[in-house]
Amino acid sequence: MKLYTRRGDNGLTDLYGGRRVSKDSLRVEAYGTVDELNSLIGLVRCSPGPASVLEPLASIQSRLFEIGADLATPEDDTEQGAEPKRKARSVPRVGDDHVAELEAWIDHASGAAPAMTHFVLPGGTELASRLHVARCVCRRAERLCVALAHAEPLGEAVVVYLNRLSDLLFAMARQANAEADVADVPWISPEA
Repeated sequence: MKLYTRRGDNGLTDLYGGRRVSKDSLRVEAYGTVDELNSLIGLVRCSPGPASVLEPLASIQSRLFEIGADLATPEDDTEQGAEPKRKARSVPRVGDDHVAELEAWIDHASGAAPAMTHFVLPGGTELASRLHVARCVCRRAERLCVALAHAEPLGEAVVVYLNRLSDLLFAMARQANAEADVADVPWISPEA
């Protein structure tokens, strides 16, 4: 099978189930940004750092791939008078158990860093900086999914998972700095 199909040359792409949509549709923007986040986390995993920070990222990448599949499969993908196709397909979904897993990792990462006494600027170690960039892309994915949820049905835990993931990436950045004995970069008001 060739890598290229030429089906997207006219600016359209196929969703799972066959519906054709514009490549700049909100749904495609949402799952494209989740894919961007997944790729960025792959880059983060190439950084040297503590296993306690890096190991959960492989599982997170799998969840992000599942979110991408969920987003590429509209819940309202129906044919005239038929049941939604999604019900007949096995589409992986993130759920409350995945969110709880993130929350446990947040608690662990937060406990490994000193208490916050000020706002933190992105920086410190290379690993922490990459985690901060991933956090920003995660927030963008979350915003796009919120907008998509206003327009059409979306998996119930997608937005919650992305929200919690951005918190985890922040906590991991602080943990990476703490475990490298590098201080977080404090934000200091110019008026101070």
